[in-house]
Amino acid sequence: MTMRMEPIDEPKGLVPRIANWMVKRRFGKVMAPMRVIYPRLPALYRLSYAITRIEEKGLSLDPALTVLVTTYVAGLNGCTFCEDIGRAFAVYGRQSLDRLDAVADWSTSDVFTPAERAALAYAEAVTKEIHVKDAVYEELKRHFDDRAIVEITWLAAIEGYFNRLAGPLGIGNDGLCEIAVNRVGATRAPSASR
Repeated sequence: MTMRMEPIDEPKGLVPRIANWMVKRRFGKVMAPMRVIYPRLPALYRLSYAITRIEEKGLSLDPALTVLVTTYVAGLNGCTFCEDIGRAFAVYGRQSLDRLDAVADWSTSDVFTPAERAALAYAEAVTKEIHVKDAVYEELKRHFDDRAIVEITWLAAIEGYFNRLAGPLGIGNDGLCEIAVNRVGATRAPSASR
C-alpha cells in the first residue's frame, strides 16, 4: 500500500520544525507520520510527545516487555510502520530481534517466559476482544501487580491508536529498523515484517 497523502516536508510553525529536528536526530530521518499526519493536525505533536514521555519515563515495565507488547499489537493490527519502529526501539535498546521475529508464535516459542506469555495473551485479547476473559486476566495477575497490568493495558490501547492512524493512511515500513541497525552496528540485519 502506498501513502494516501503527500508528505509535507516543510511544515509551518516552530513546534513542527523542532519536532521534526528531534525525530530526525533520534531516528535518522523524519518518519512518515511526522510528514503526513501531524502537519495536518498540529495538536498531535504535543499529544504524541506526552505519550512518548510516559512510555520512556513513566512506566515501571521492563523496556523489553514494552517493545514485545507494542510490536505484537502492531503486528495483530497489520501496522508495518509500527512494527518497524518497534524493531528500531529493540535495536536501540540492544534487544534481540530474534525475539520479535518469534513474537507471532509466543504461545509455543520457548524464548518467552511465562510472564511474557501472559502479557502477550492479554495484549492480544485487549486488541481483538476488548473484554478480556477472566482466565486470561487471572494468568496475567499471577505475574504482574495492578500497576503493571494497567501499564500493559495502556500500551495495547495506545499502540492500537497509533496503528489506526498509520494503517488507514497507507503509512508503512519506514526503514527505521534498518537505520537503527546501521547506527548501532548490530550484527544481524532486521528481518522483514510479517
